[in-house]
Amino acid sequence: MSRVSPPAPPVGLDETAPAGVGLATGVAIPATAAGVAEASLESLAPLAAAAGPAPRVLVTGATRGIGAAIALALAGAGWHVTLAGRARAALEAVRASLPVAPGLAHACVELDVTDAASVARAFAEVHARGGALQALVNNAGAVETGPLARLPLETWDRMIAINLTGVFLCTQAALPPMIAAKAGRIVNIASTAAQKGYAYCTAYAAAKHGVLGLTRSLALEVASSGIAVNAVCPGYTDTDIVRTGIARIVERTGRSESESLATFTQASPLQRLVRPDEVAATVRWLCTEAPAAFTGQAFSVSGGEVMA
Repeated sequence: MSRVSPPAPPVGLDETAPAGVGLATGVAIPATAAGVAEASLESLAPLAAAAGPAPRVLVTGATRGIGAAIALALAGAGWHVTLAGRARAALEAVRASLPVAPGLAHACVELDVTDAASVARAFAEVHARGGALQALVNNAGAVETGPLARLPLETWDRMIAINLTGVFLCTQAALPPMIAAKAGRIVNIASTAAQKGYAYCTAYAAAKHGVLGLTRSLALEVASSGIAVNAVCPGYTDTDIVRTGIARIVERTGRSESESLATFTQASPLQRLVRPDEVAATVRWLCTEAPAAFTGQAFSVSGGEVMA
């Protein structure tokens, strides 16, 4: 019976990753920011219902899995959604599936989160089209696994670039107009791998722990500008990458599908995979209803696998 590597940490799926690499999702954070301006203590919920322009959000890694579910949830709440990713055709397919309120048109923008010039061009286009974003969701990510002793430097660099540097570049590009507007929400999608360790996933876990540190620190930095920064940390989520992992375990070990699924669900008290819509509902709440006093926090959507 052939050896099967342990499952990767909780991931979603998106085109941002190189071929054959699964997409990741999640982040974690605790920290509180003091001195928030009084106006920033209000949620953004009224924006979705008020007359006038709809609030605008950009979602990276939006072509499938958790990213597409987030786009659907926010579009359903009346937001103007800009879908960002590398595959234009896939972005357009998701856009065609989103609900559209009267006078609202969603948008797509091609963007490689690891390329500073690509990020700068994409955000310049988005800002020129409608000014400051009211929210940014950093969802794009990827995971590759392997023992640290044999991990190629190229793999390490790729995991840091996609999962951590991409969050830095997109956040840095979105921030100036948000700061000028004294309002905004930034949600970083990490993983329970930002809250705990997973064997054979050192590069990915290191990057996601870095996202956690970025989230905590930035929350303190921009609190007085009316901007809330939080992280959402999904556990194993029912996406294409997990289903592919289950199929590989079945193929390589001869286990049944239910036995292979248990490899991913055994750590969860719910004994099931997280649904993408459960992650999306958390993001929607953070963008539309959560008071700005909720900042610098890690919201674990893991069925109790991680309890902060």
